[in-house]
Amino acid sequence: MMIIQQTKFFFIDNSLKVTAIKAIIGSLFIALLAQVSIPLQPVPITGQTLGVTIVGFAFGKRAGVASVALYLLEGALGLPVFANGSSGIAAFFGPTGGYLYGFLATAYILGYFSDKGILNYPMAAFFIAIIASATTFVFGLFQLSFFVPADKVLEYGFTPFIAGGLLKALIASFTVSGAYKLSKKLDEKMQ
Repeated sequence: MMIIQQTKFFFIDNSLKVTAIKAIIGSLFIALLAQVSIPLQPVPITGQTLGVTIVGFAFGKRAGVASVALYLLEGALGLPVFANGSSGIAAFFGPTGGYLYGFLATAYILGYFSDKGILNYPMAAFFIAIIASATTFVFGLFQLSFFVPADKVLEYGFTPFIAGGLLKALIASFTVSGAYKLSKKLDEKMQ
């Protein structure tokens, strides 16, 4: 039971040291899921958004945003963490760069609501995950619009991702909410 208490403390601790550890774990988790990819052009379907959603919900605003920021820094510095092992500063200025920027806003929104207790309400968490995902698309579609004809932006950068985005939001919100509720039940039994 001591391990469970320590694990729970880890997830609610916002000290700088624990936030840094969460950021490293979160960035690696996002990088791992980014390698799950279905290649489409110019925007692939990846697991990055699932990773960002889980990390944002699980770690809260501070560590969630730190995780995404570290992930982006790792990629900018040349570590092969982006989709299909890509990396480099050029990724931020290409057709998919806006999605990368959008991950920061998405993690902020998810973390903000997680910190406010949204994980107590899985359906509300699902709704927030959809809103946060939409934020990623706003950034992504804006930058993509500089690379494809205006009448193709939604076709290339949004439409193929609707079903997968809803599924990822559902998986993340119910998984993290379920883990949160399980943690609360275990905590009650230990007292």
